[in-house]
Amino acid sequence: MPIDWGPIWLTLRLAGVTTLLLLVIGIPLAGWLALSRFRLKPVFEAIISLPLVLPPSVVGFYLLLTFSPTSSLGAWLLKTLNLQLVFSFEGLVVASLIYSLPFMVHPIQAGIENLPVSWREASYTLGQSPARTLWRVLLPNCKPALLTGIVLTFAHTIGEFGLVMMIGGNLPGQTRVASIAIYDEVELLHFQTAHTYAALLLAVSFIILLVVYAINKRVTV
Repeated sequence: MPIDWGPIWLTLRLAGVTTLLLLVIGIPLAGWLALSRFRLKPVFEAIISLPLVLPPSVVGFYLLLTFSPTSSLGAWLLKTLNLQLVFSFEGLVVASLIYSLPFMVHPIQAGIENLPVSWREASYTLGQSPARTLWRVLLPNCKPALLTGIVLTFAHTIGEFGLVMMIGGNLPGQTRVASIAIYDEVELLHFQTAHTYAALLLAVSFIILLVVYAINKRVTV
């Protein structure tokens, strides 16, 4: 049976879009958490880290209720922006942003926190703001942490199943990503096709990790 490449490309597209958006969101958020010393910081860190301990189906279930057209927010999005986040690619992106957020934020936050405090103090002494210090001084010196966040986010999004099944369903060409395609093929006893999908994801994940380890080794040498 010839393989349908649609789920593979959709998976890569979802992972790419999610990673790019989380890079924009995650860097300032990680910098803020790393440089802030306010009392409620643990609360924000706990909220961001929830996807690490919650089953994907739990997160997907609550997102389904939140974004359903029958909910207040879902009805407002549909009426005002003509945007339906349930059973759509846009919904998969939003769900992936929430579920993969800690995989981007935590490595970058740790990388910034591990840099010498004297670098920040010197930058502040020279009149630089915290934002300029983050972008001009800290981030250029924690490239391995940035790369780790990018790779973990991309790889984690590729492997999502319960979340995308709950919020996106199984619509060919729209929400049927590779992990769902594998499940479908196994249910149909098409083990060879399922093996092809699984082998492709395995190869992509291995190549990504291999490149990251190689780059990190060159950076640290």
